[in-house]
Amino acid sequence: MSDLLRPESTHDLAGSAATLLEVLREAPPLTHCITNAVVTGFTANVLLALGAAPAMVDIVDEAGMFAGVASGVLINLGTPTPEQRAASLEAVAGAAANGTPWVLDPVAIGALPVRTALAHRLAQHRPTAIRGNASEILALAGLSTGGRGVDATDATDSAADPAATLARTTGAVVAVSGPIDLITDGVRMLRLANGHELLTRVTGGGCALGAVMAAFLGAAEATDHDALTAVASASLVYTIAAERAAATSAGPGSFAVALLDALAAVGPGDIRADARVEGGVR
Repeated sequence: MSDLLRPESTHDLAGSAATLLEVLREAPPLTHCITNAVVTGFTANVLLALGAAPAMVDIVDEAGMFAGVASGVLINLGTPTPEQRAASLEAVAGAAANGTPWVLDPVAIGALPVRTALAHRLAQHRPTAIRGNASEILALAGLSTGGRGVDATDATDSAADPAATLARTTGAVVAVSGPIDLITDGVRMLRLANGHELLTRVTGGGCALGAVMAAFLGAAEATDHDALTAVASASLVYTIAAERAAATSAGPGSFAVALLDALAAVGPGDIRADARVEGGVR
């Protein structure tokens, strides 16, 4: 793979992330989320804290229309009820017809047949980004039966080459969440080293990141930043906020509240100071 960022260019991505954060807050992107029942409220609060405008529209005959006016769309398959499955397909069609960027989060796919078939069907509609843990990405690439529910059982690095292949096949930027996040467009690969283990101890820690990516993709529409930069910027802002939240938390309960506060407080200078980015030839 060709490289995106050499070590001295970490500042370049951090600068782009800082700029996109400012753009997002100046013109809050309307972020349409079809997400799972376990995390709906937390996801909406994460978007609000960040500065985006959440809308949880998952009703058939409304989802497609709303996707056409939204700035970005998240399709999360955590609890894919029949209504949500139909609404997701409708929203993807609405996004495609109107050029709205959208994110696919294939939660817990692999062994579970309904969501796995739906994820593969949605991936054929060329999402702008796909976000998941290593086991979910390997399952979507057809190389694994998935993890243990929402928990990955595969190492992040094991998904690096499959993620790049999946990106080339679908046209999506693929983000693999883990101790080191991998983000690729099929040619370039980034490794982002920010984050904190407490994100895995809060329901919605990963799912909300998919919504943040949709918000940043929406913000990027008004700039010259590409989808890879927008997705990586979302991950940087979110994981840097998580580090700052963890520093003031006693455990998962206080962390969940502190994360919202940290997302509201994190600024462009914090992103430039704290970003840890690796990029190179693989």
